[in-house]
Amino acid sequence: MDVPLSILDLAHVGRGETESDSLQASVDLAQRAERWGYRRIWYAEHHNMPRIASSATSVLIGHVAAHTRSIRLGAGGVMLPNHAPLTIAEQFGTLETLFPGRIDLGLGRAPGSDQQTTRALRRDATAADSFPQDVQELQGYLTGESLVSGVEATPGKGTDVPLYILGSSLFGAKLAAALGLPYSFASHFAPNALEDAVAIYRRQFTPSKQLQEPHVIAGANIIAADTVEQAQEQFQAAKRSRLRQLTRQSLTREEADRALESPAGQQVQQMLTYSAVGTPEETKDYLDGFAKHAQADELMVTSMAPDRDAWLRSVELLADVSGLTSA
Repeated sequence: MDVPLSILDLAHVGRGETESDSLQASVDLAQRAERWGYRRIWYAEHHNMPRIASSATSVLIGHVAAHTRSIRLGAGGVMLPNHAPLTIAEQFGTLETLFPGRIDLGLGRAPGSDQQTTRALRRDATAADSFPQDVQELQGYLTGESLVSGVEATPGKGTDVPLYILGSSLFGAKLAAALGLPYSFASHFAPNALEDAVAIYRRQFTPSKQLQEPHVIAGANIIAADTVEQAQEQFQAAKRSRLRQLTRQSLTREEADRALESPAGQQVQQMLTYSAVGTPEETKDYLDGFAKHAQADELMVTSMAPDRDAWLRSVELLADVSGLTSA
């Protein structure tokens, strides 16, 4: 692999599993990924989603960090409008103090939830409008150059936790470029603006204390299996699952396959545009080509495999064929 590989772990709660099972599986994945040579693992903030257990992102990062030794861990991301910048600075400053040199902080401006959940979070509906200012306020707390007179983050001040801007539109690309921060594009589920966003980011990038050259992370789905047939079968199962989530209907296998040809099904197909599916060699070849297409300096992969064993097998096979385990 020509670029580093990292993992987005959605802390998925599988059928018949508890949240405890999911969180233990995240520890297991991180320990394996550390051995296999992945650069980092990120966890995303989602709320009121019964199949995703990463809602308290900083708590999960701390737990996984305590059970690993060297792999970088971070938020991919914290939805900053849900929080006061000072609170996030204190949380991630604490993490960096406990696990120095291992913590990342990716920031997004979406709520990560539906409107009712947004109200339950006590979130101001207009909070996203101040996202650029909130990022700068947060950065000030972490660098020890607070923008708020008389207020400092303890822990946090001087920890210089690296910030990343997450996005799926031109807004995030322009903000990351203006602030001189790395940019992570959510092409694993929102592929449409990838090329334009990356082009704008690279063209408008302004060097900063944190980053002298632009750094792009692009997301991609993976399903690697021992045979093409196994991978395609898992991919079809993943599409059925995504369709059921999107339509909120309990469709049978046959109904879901037919519905994948409907407008809702086409939306699922479009969301999964950037998916590496096949044997390990085919998966690697696809990702090599995708990295060039996305002008990416790093890839963040997430597996859509329908069960945890297949998930782990995908990640392991990709690491092996990419030479990570011998790096």
